[in-house]
Amino acid sequence: MWRMRVVHSTGYAYKSPVTASFNEARLTPRSDNRQNVILNRVETVPATRSYRYVDYWGTAVTAFDLHAPHTELEVTSSSVVETDRGEMPTTEVSWEDLHSEAVIDRFDEVLSPTRYTPESKRLQRVGERIAKYHDPQETVIAAAHWVHGELDYVKGTTGVHSSGLDALREGKGVCQDFAHLTLILLRSMGIPARYVSGYLHPKRKAVIGDTIDGQSHAWIQAWTGGWWHYDPTNDAEINEQYISVGVGRDYKDVSPLKGIYTGEGSTDLDVVVEITRLA
Repeated sequence: MWRMRVVHSTGYAYKSPVTASFNEARLTPRSDNRQNVILNRVETVPATRSYRYVDYWGTAVTAFDLHAPHTELEVTSSSVVETDRGEMPTTEVSWEDLHSEAVIDRFDEVLSPTRYTPESKRLQRVGERIAKYHDPQETVIAAAHWVHGELDYVKGTTGVHSSGLDALREGKGVCQDFAHLTLILLRSMGIPARYVSGYLHPKRKAVIGDTIDGQSHAWIQAWTGGWWHYDPTNDAEINEQYISVGVGRDYKDVSPLKGIYTGEGSTDLDVVVEITRLA
């Protein structure tokens, strides 16, 4: 069991004063059987009124709007979370179960293609080869392993709007791309799969009390009788170093901040994530 503090700050600088902005932040970690959120607060400068709700996918959302002219906006989420290793589901399903009408109907939304996870004949063929020799649970790991072999982790090669297939064409990408490509492959085989956003403490032997520069991370959850996590970027099951925040069909469902504003000019965006192991 680990206890970590995460401080995620996002700053916007506008070229001219913005008269109104409406925003949603998905920056609050989830409490579930693997992690317990002890504390979370989302604050803004300038100060705003905010309210919270849980979205369709079970992600906590802080919504806020600002109606005074402003040239800068800073959003900071501070959390303290206790984490454990991920557990494998006790129930396992067969390929026959996954291809049944009941499962296809129940998980339609996380089996269907999206803009980030489009259908691909090539990946369908890859999936058929993998599924031939593995049961569904083994297949998830084999699929992530295949993706890990196809993509090099290189920052700045893909954009926030790139699909999993864009990354495959480039042969490189970031964690978002590894997750999207794995989702395309799993869904092509009929394995329900969803995108997870969160944080990863990069040091297994982290010194307690040391604050390090961290970053947002993304991985996947697959359903093979129950939901479980796997990280294709590192080709590993997740452990205490991972903090889950949002879950959805793809990045679009869990983007940390989204909003609209009235005003002209583009914005400069500055993101800082600090992670401290507390225990």
